[in-house]
Order: sequence, then C-alpha cells, then structure tokens
Amino acid sequence: MTGAETWAADLAGGALIVLTSRSVARTLLMPGSRAGLLLRWIDDATDRIFRGIAHFVEGHERRSRFRAVHAPLILATQLWTWLALYGLAFALLLWPVLHGFGAALRESGSSLLTMGFAASRGGPATTLDLAAGATGLIVIALQIAYLPTLYTAFNRREAEVTLLAVRAGSPAWGPELLARAQLMGGLPELPALYATWERWAAELSESHSSYPVLMRFQSPRPLTSWLIALLATLDAAALQAAISGEVALQARLFLRMGFGCLQQLASTVGIPYNPDPRPDDGIRLTREEFDVGIARMQAYGYPINRPVDEVWVHFQGWRVNYESIVYALAYGIDAPPSLWSGPRRYPTDPIPPVRLLDRTPDDPDGARRVPWGGSLKDTRARTPRAAVREVERAEQRADEPAETGGPAAE
Repeated sequence: MTGAETWAADLAGGALIVLTSRSVARTLLMPGSRAGLLLRWIDDATDRIFRGIAHFVEGHERRSRFRAVHAPLILATQLWTWLALYGLAFALLLWPVLHGFGAALRESGSSLLTMGFAASRGGPATTLDLAAGATGLIVIALQIAYLPTLYTAFNRREAEVTLLAVRAGSPAWGPELLARAQLMGGLPELPALYATWERWAAELSESHSSYPVLMRFQSPRPLTSWLIALLATLDAAALQAAISGEVALQARLFLRMGFGCLQQLASTVGIPYNPDPRPDDGIRLTREEFDVGIARMQAYGYPINRPVDEVWVHFQGWRVNYESIVYALAYGIDAPPSLWSGPRRYPTDPIPPVRLLDRTPDDPDGARRVPWGGSLKDTRARTPRAAVREVERAEQRADEPAETGGPAAE
C-alpha cells in the first residue's frame, strides 16, 4: 500500500471506531439521550420486514404475538451491528500492517470475538489485536448489563397497566374507566389513581426516552398496551374535568405530566408535535365517537349535569395536547385498536372493552345490562343512534367466549 492509502485506511478505521463507540455510549451509557441514527436505522429496517410479513397475518391477536419478537430482534441486531462495525474498523487499521484486507478482516474478527485463531506476533498488529479483544468484551458486557435494566423498567411499567385493566377494561378506554368507577363507587378514589399514574408517567418518560427500544416491548396480553392505558387515563381525567367544569389539583398535575411524558417520547423518536397548541385547534376524534363514550358513561349512571355540547368543547381543549402524539405512536407500534386511539396500519375495527357484568345472587348471569336505576331503553332514548349501536356491539361481544374459553367477563 502507498503512504496515502495507509493514511486513508487508518483515518477511516479510526473514524469508524469513534462513531461506533459514540453509538454504544449513547445507547447504553448516556441517560435521556435521543435515539441515535444507528438505532433508528435498525428499528426502521426491522419494522419494514415485520410490516411486510404482517400483511399475511390476520387479526390483531395473531399480529401481536408475531410482533412480540420485534424488540428482542432489535437488541440482537444492534449488538451484531456494533461488532460488525468494530470488526471492519480494526480490519482497516490492520490492513496496512498485514498487506491484505482479507487477512486483516480475519484477524480482526478473531481478536474481537476473542477466538484467537488468527493473530500476529509482535509489532503494531499485536497492539491492535489486544484493543480489538478488549473492545469486543466491553461491548458484549455492556449489552448484557443493559438487559436487566430494560426488563426491570418493563416490569414496572406493566404492573400498573395490568392493574388498570380491571378499572378501564381491556383494551382500556377513558369513558369505561369513569363508568366503572361510578359502578363500583370508586369516584372518590380517582385522585389517588391519578397520583399513581402521574408518577408512572414520570418514570416512563425517563426510562423510555433513555431506552427507546422499550416502546417496542409489548404487553403479555394482546389487548393491553402501555400507550393505550396512558391514553385511557388521560382521557378519563380530561373527561372528568370537562364534565365537572373544575379541574381537581391531582387531575391537573397528572394531565400536565402526561403531556410532558408524551412530548419527551415524541422528541426521542422524532415525531413532530406542537408543544403549545390552542384549545380550539381541533382534534381528530369525531363528535360521533365522543357521543359513544358519553353513552357508555350514562349507561352506568355516571352523573353528567353539564350540557354535552359544553363538555365536548372543553374536552377538546384538553385532548389537543396529546392526541396527535398518541395517534402517531399507536400507528408506529401497532397498539391494540381500542376506541379513541386513532387509525392503524392494517384496517381493523376498534375493539370496545368487554362489558363488566354485575353478577349477584339474585342475578348470577349478570343479565341486567344497566347496573343502576333505570333501563337500557331509557338510555337509548337520550343517546345518539350511532352511540347506541356501539354500546350494543360491545354488549354482544361480551356474550361471546373469551380467549381462554370462559365467559367474557372481568
């Protein structure tokens, strides 16, 4: 090799080591950093593969099980990409010494993976072999230490998501949370719930912005999702504030923390958003969809003393702060198609939560559809026709067998 070629190989190898080390440090060592270029490229490439195959998988439940391997695949691809880049970098540095790129690549791989089947005796090549071996051990050790952090954050996240399924249904839905709170006499407990989810959102903001791959980790149950659970709780707090006309301190604190959490995640993955939207900017949720939620709450006797038109106006003022980010994330991670959660990549009808049956000794089958004074007929009389159809569809789904073969009741 000529002198210029030697300098070019050394410069390229050194630059590749620096860039790869920066990617490793940014992903595994630096908290709160944005997703790097390499991670975004791997995420996009693997997502394209999964999207192409998922077109042949019918039903959200099957796609959810298929998608469960996406996050582990990203982690494995990330590790092997780093090792491949380091292997290429050290091969470029060894090339002028060994006078052959094939031999340099072979020795670089042997040293990086600590195999030892190819090594030079003495000189600069030995120094590079030692550096490559140390680099390989450090990267693999950091990746191994990285996994417990990920799964600890995942378990902390999923604990609250699972608990919310009893309160807000599966998949979770904001109006369902308020309706069930009314049914079970739990309205006074909502401030405590908002306090719990305020802390949950703060932890999620820190963990998922530091380790963006966590957004790809799916819940064990196909119809539960961290994003849908957060959306349901935010919608419940916004609905309660819009209905009452007064925003309780804890609900306001949670809403603000929820906005901030979603905006932090959007910045991490590069989703554009308006950090300070106007209350009258409008939302994508339609009035007809909103009326479905109001009908659900009325069916369980939730007190709505304010005109629904006014509730709709004030609810939009709250939801405009987080709707666009939630819709973009739900579309990107293929979240369960719950009500009020926006479109998906694959045409899927929104899935309403399973109806909560009020089983008692006098009514062991829970046949009474409206667990409060009055009848469903009275509810239909004051509910928009489209909303009635949605409530009826949810009730029909509750009568079908659940996934485990038992009755579809929670």
